[in-house]
Amino acid sequence: MSQKTKDMSRYFTPPDLKAAKKRGKEQVSVLEFESLPEEMREIGKGKKYLIKTFGCQMNVHDSETMAGILELMGYEPTETEADASIILINTCAIRENAEDKVFGEIGRLKTLKTENPELILGVCGCMSQEESVVNRILQKHQFVDLIFGTHNIHRLPHLLQEALFSKEMVVEVWSKEGDIIENLPKVREDGLKAWVNIMYGCDKFCTYCIVPYTRGKERSRRPEDVLAEIRELARKGYQEVTLLGQNVNAYGKDFTDRTYTFGDLMDDVRKIGIPRVRFTTSHPRDFDDHLIEVLAKRGNLVEHIHLPVQSGNSDILKRMARKYTREQYLELVRKIKKAIPDVVLTTDIIVGFPGETDEQFEDTLSLMREVEYDSAFTFIYSPREGTPAAKMKDDIPMEVKKERLQRLNKLQDEISRKKNEALRGKVVEVLVEGESKKNSEVLSGRTRTNKLVNFKGPKHLIGQFTHVRITEPQTYTLKGEWVEEMTVSRVSG
Repeated sequence: MSQKTKDMSRYFTPPDLKAAKKRGKEQVSVLEFESLPEEMREIGKGKKYLIKTFGCQMNVHDSETMAGILELMGYEPTETEADASIILINTCAIRENAEDKVFGEIGRLKTLKTENPELILGVCGCMSQEESVVNRILQKHQFVDLIFGTHNIHRLPHLLQEALFSKEMVVEVWSKEGDIIENLPKVREDGLKAWVNIMYGCDKFCTYCIVPYTRGKERSRRPEDVLAEIRELARKGYQEVTLLGQNVNAYGKDFTDRTYTFGDLMDDVRKIGIPRVRFTTSHPRDFDDHLIEVLAKRGNLVEHIHLPVQSGNSDILKRMARKYTREQYLELVRKIKKAIPDVVLTTDIIVGFPGETDEQFEDTLSLMREVEYDSAFTFIYSPREGTPAAKMKDDIPMEVKKERLQRLNKLQDEISRKKNEALRGKVVEVLVEGESKKNSEVLSGRTRTNKLVNFKGPKHLIGQFTHVRITEPQTYTLKGEWVEEMTVSRVSG
């Protein structure tokens, strides 16, 4: 599927809602990562690589895999562009401004490529799955050496080999969903917290979202492979694992040889010796009673749930194709709070979706008041080419969208402040991640509910669990003092 001509038509299928909704007939195979081609095993010796990552945690995790593959070939990491022999830009397609940033970055790197023609410059990730993006690179950024998508990361050694030896642009984009590749190498950032993919793709087709096209249909990894990876992380001393998927609650629904759901997986992960287990992102439509029952067992399953709502109005939710109503969402929240009374809920909300009236926006505000999220990721709607919503009339002036976002954020700030204020004087367990970015004398870490805590303490606490008394709650973070006698040793195994 590689090609070095300017003709994309034979290699690329643009997003097609009708075709995508009919997908699912093709068999997805589970394959093992192949060993490197002989001639690529030491190709990177004495050379360095740099991966620039845009977008969600799935992209971060993909970058960890690419780093693992490059290091197998002998490359070493660098943060300095001028030192790199290969630079990969791992892109995000979720919003238009993310695309603008990436093209700005590609344009900026042209000078570096001119100064160092031997530099391999690659563009990969979700944006590469869009035909318009690839055509734009082919036409306006011909200094790029390599373009590949989200389904063929495991092919990186072969693509790099072609780029190095052919000295021409190599493009390999698979429109068909990839198979599941096990045993991919990874370079995880800190040895403390790890992301573990449990599934790929999404079948929800929310009208504003490009992900079902760029990431493909839902495909779950086998539970034995997921559990083996988590047990290995436990053996290596990792303290926290986040199970990752575009829609983790749909895990297992594509299995034909067994009945095994996300609730079953969480119940099995609960028995592994990892102190904290999280998951993201969940879809309210697939959040079932069995999962709530398992999460209520607690242990290493933390009491923080990210539950994107997107809007508080049922008509807007219908236009978004979210497949639940306001009432169904609130009923789910009620069930979760009953089973886990001290649960911390966070969410995603879009304001200014096409056709959203003032009254419908007020429904979002009232839902926010009712649920009382601890924090929210809030966005102004922007159309993405290739999605159904892009064909809807974007009829809300930008100043109205901005004013709504401002009101939404003001309300969330008030709720976040109130929630954090309730922790004043309380002692919380903190996994110490390192020094604060703003002050090297201050340590920084997170609670079980994912709240950021800053406190003064000895450096040996980094990588350990410790206890901190909250002395100064703020809107988004907590300040505290170390409770020395309650330090918890780092657990492994």
